Amino acid sequence: MPGWGYREIPRIILTEKQKSLCDRHGFDFSGLSALFLNCTLKPSGRLSHTERLLDVSKAIMEANGVAVEMLRPVDCDLPPGVYPDMREHGFVHDDWPDISWKVMAANILVVGTPIWLGEESSVCRRVIERLYGESGKLNDRGQYVYYGRVGGCIVTGNEDGAKHCAMTVLYALQHLGYSIPPQADAGWVGEAGPGPSYADEGSCGPENDFTQRNTTFMTWNLLHLARLLRGVGGIPAHGNQRTEWDAGCRFDHPNPDYR
Repeated sequence: MPGWGYREIPRIILTEKQKSLCDRHGFDFSGLSALFLNCTLKPSGRLSHTERLLDVSKAIMEANGVAVEMLRPVDCDLPPGVYPDMREHGFVHDDWPDISWKVMAANILVVGTPIWLGEESSVCRRVIERLYGESGKLNDRGQYVYYGRVGGCIVTGNEDGAKHCAMTVLYALQHLGYSIPPQADAGWVGEAGPGPSYADEGSCGPENDFTQRNTTFMTWNLLHLARLLRGVGGIPAHGNQRTEWDAGCRFDHPNPDYR
């Protein structure tokens, strides 16, 4: 049910302009996969305004042959912590390993969050912490495990804070090893104070050209960068390999141990 007594608007995914962009290009995105993590505080079955905007990006990817999955982490049992499996650190249950497998399998990760008190949701912060718990792992070339993947962010709310939340999420993703393309965030915020949210009647959210444009640009930039990285086999492995650094290699500097 919509909040604050507002009526939910009909679901309209893509505009004619967005559909046209999907129909007229020569790029091959087949074989790419994307995971959308909707960090709403609402469990599945309840209206998520963040998911309505995520749906736009998801639909563009699906129209281009990308395998897409969307999850709500709030549906899962995710204890706090910065280890891959918190069952090894005192908790009885932890669903993160199942989510982590999906994260690692995806070329593209899009994190969606509502704004609460000017910040990303508590679920979003929990997800970032759990992503961080995997960041010490390495790929088969000795780089951090998130290298070669791309990330983006969608934010919705009733008041200001969208850019601040996007800054927080995108900083975290790049710090972990994700590649962030240009304009990798999009969002919508309503008027200050109680009022209609993105998918409520009278919000004008889905009709907002600025929001639709930025969501479209974000999605296509994610697709382009993911395709480019796949084509070259990821980030080149030189000067960024933890295994080499730990072995004593100091890139571009003489090292007697490697004569």
